[in-house]
Amino acid sequence: MTTSRPAHIAMFSIAAHGHVNPSLEVIRELVARGHRVTYAIPPVFAGKVAETGAEPKLWQSTLPSPDDDPEAWGSTLLDNVEPFLDDAVQALPQLIEAYEGDEPDLVLHDITSYPARVLAHRWGVPAVSLSPNLVAWEGYEEEVAEPMWAEPKQTERGRAYYARFQAWLDENGVAQHPDPFAGRPARSLVLIPKALQPNADRVDESVYSFVGACQGDRAAQGEWRRPDGAERVVLVSLGSSFTKQPAFYRECVRAFGDLPGWHLVLQIGKHVDPAELGEIPANVEVRDWVPQLAILKEADAFVTHAGAGGSQEGMATATPMVCVPQAVDQFGNADVLQSLGVARHLPMEDVTAGTLRDAVLAIADDPEVARKLKKIQAEMVAEGGTSRAADLIEAEISEVRDRA
Repeated sequence: MTTSRPAHIAMFSIAAHGHVNPSLEVIRELVARGHRVTYAIPPVFAGKVAETGAEPKLWQSTLPSPDDDPEAWGSTLLDNVEPFLDDAVQALPQLIEAYEGDEPDLVLHDITSYPARVLAHRWGVPAVSLSPNLVAWEGYEEEVAEPMWAEPKQTERGRAYYARFQAWLDENGVAQHPDPFAGRPARSLVLIPKALQPNADRVDESVYSFVGACQGDRAAQGEWRRPDGAERVVLVSLGSSFTKQPAFYRECVRAFGDLPGWHLVLQIGKHVDPAELGEIPANVEVRDWVPQLAILKEADAFVTHAGAGGSQEGMATATPMVCVPQAVDQFGNADVLQSLGVARHLPMEDVTAGTLRDAVLAIADDPEVARKLKKIQAEMVAEGGTSRAADLIEAEISEVRDRA
């Protein structure tokens, strides 16, 4: 569908690959349909945003950058959440100024973009969350959030965090507690397959619409071809953030180096020197970055951290997975993938060359895994992806105009 006239749509996100990348094809589609799309983003992602045809609205962030050591995020729950509030408080005045006299008809926002929801309230326009990972289900607070927060909320630091968050919301006229403000959007498009959502049967689909993967054409990232003589290919990637794992990569080389018929593509990120891995056999290809989707289309197995992006790319290409989660939602994703019968969850502390090789060989040769992946792949296509996401966004715009 297309709205009767073009709209100004404003998208807001943070400078993180796992949060920006899932939105890009939706933005590209909205631009192609004739809408003016602005995208509020720190400068490091301005080029990637501009490639979609959207207009970058630049602001300066205080969050760790994508190239920073992941240890910059700290190790506790409060270490992880406080930077987002700090960043939101300092970003809001920048974004108010950036959009002065250029208010949009609709706000789209990543789940981490607190200023976007404040601005939508300020402008009196609808806000739609684009969630790159799992969403809350009925009972989520009691089952997950409350136990997770029980201890931090009893500390002086935790109480100070909530008091500051509430004061910021109050100052901006948002009559909500921080928990539902951050975790319960009024409307959300979920950019993951429904198969990856825990307790999907308890998700309110009047609020959350699963549109599945919005992957688009990745030709600009480069191609990859299976080398001559490579009967089987395994890709190892821990994503873009938690990649400082030289010991793990050494086990990967030991597991697949010189394994007859196998070719290993090993993505190590920017925080590990290839020299730390020792001698590299001829059948091992070490890269700091790879065109992941292009390789998965050729691969027989995927060793992944089970981030939302990698998980759904594995399912979209019907590639059997071994999950070695590192942080946040990855542990839950790994369990979901294992429960679906398309992956093995191998905790990092259990990884050796032997356990890794055995897990990959078992899952790559299992016809039942292949059957289940093909079924999920077909279900993902039916979810509609980019086109359905754009249709739903346009429906929100039309509804507002009809009420006006």
